[in-house]
Amino acid sequence: MKAAIITASARASAGIYEDTSGEILKTGLQKLGYEVFDVVIVPDDVKQISDAISSALSAHVDLIVTTGGTGISPTDVTPEATAPHIQKLLPGIPEALRAFSREKVPTADLSRGLAGTNSSTLIINLPGSPGAVKDGLVIIERLAGHIHEQLRGKDHG
Repeated sequence: MKAAIITASARASAGIYEDTSGEILKTGLQKLGYEVFDVVIVPDDVKQISDAISSALSAHVDLIVTTGGTGISPTDVTPEATAPHIQKLLPGIPEALRAFSREKVPTADLSRGLAGTNSSTLIINLPGSPGAVKDGLVIIERLAGHIHEQLRGKDHG
C-alpha cells in the first residue's frame, strides 16, 4: 500500500518553520504498513494543492492524506482544492475525526476537511496541528483497511 502526504502551509513551504505534522503522518502511516511514496509541502493555494493531489493520483497511490488548510481563515483552501478530485464522498471520516477530537479541542468542529475516493485511491483532509494529525491516524487505522478492501472489490459478505 502506497501513501502520499501533502502539507498545505505557506509558512512551511517557505521554510519559516518545520513541517512537523507531515513528519508525524509519515511515521504514523509507515507504522500502519504504508509505503510513503511522497511527502510534499505546498503553499495554501488551490491550484498548487490540486496539482499535488493530481500528481499523487497519477502515481496510483492507495491513500492521499493532506494536512493543513481545513479551517475557516481566508487562506484555508484545502477542501476547495480537494473537492474536484473526489468521485465518492465519505462524510463519515471527517465526522469521526471531529467526534474523536472535540473533547480535547472544541474547535475541532470547525474543520471543513473532506474525505472520499477517486477510483481506487482514498483521499483524506486533516487539519494542520500535530494533535489533529495524531487523531486522524487513529481514524485512518480504524477505517482505511476496510475502505481499501472495498475499493479492491472485496465482497461485503
